Amino acid sequence: MAAKKRRKAAKKKAAKRKVTRRKATKRKTTKRKTTKRKAAKRKTKRKAAKKKKKKKTTRRKAAKRRPKKKAAKRKVAKKKKKKTTRRKAAKRRPKKKTAKRKVAKRKKSKRKPSAAFMKPVQPDAALATVVGSSPLPRTQITKKLWAYIKRRGLQDSKNRRMINADDNLRRVFNGRSQVSMFEMTKLVSRHVS
Repeated sequence: MAAKKRRKAAKKKAAKRKVTRRKATKRKTTKRKTTKRKAAKRKTKRKAAKKKKKKKTTRRKAAKRRPKKKAAKRKVAKKKKKKTTRRKAAKRRPKKKTAKRKVAKRKKSKRKPSAAFMKPVQPDAALATVVGSSPLPRTQITKKLWAYIKRRGLQDSKNRRMINADDNLRRVFNGRSQVSMFEMTKLVSRHVS
């Protein structure tokens, strides 16, 4: 029994030591923080004092540079007279027109499409229901196809890249009900000769 009591007492003492150590470390950290803050305050005070000294010295130097008041007044009066005479002279003189340089504008040449694209192509019966039966260049076929899709509202509302096929387009898309934009051009090229 006595041994158990001793162990308990030893454990309690060890726990107290830990607590005191923690408190001591906390005190040290708080002291460090406060010393850092104080040092920062001192630095700012020193900087402010230096600035004040500089201002005072510059004021003194400026005071030395200043001429006597009477001489300064005379100079100001002379300057005013000169300014007024210049203004009057400027009013008398007619303004000279400076000729503006004419900059030659570069002609923008439009990009010429490839001859292969502009070559008319004959759509087959399935494509003719959407685009028309007359021969057209490939660029015009894609334009008319998109006009048809937008007129009928066949673009998917959630995923705008997908196109929902109606009865006429299903024939062009080989019976598929939905096709992506990129697949569409490949499928359309099969229906052209």
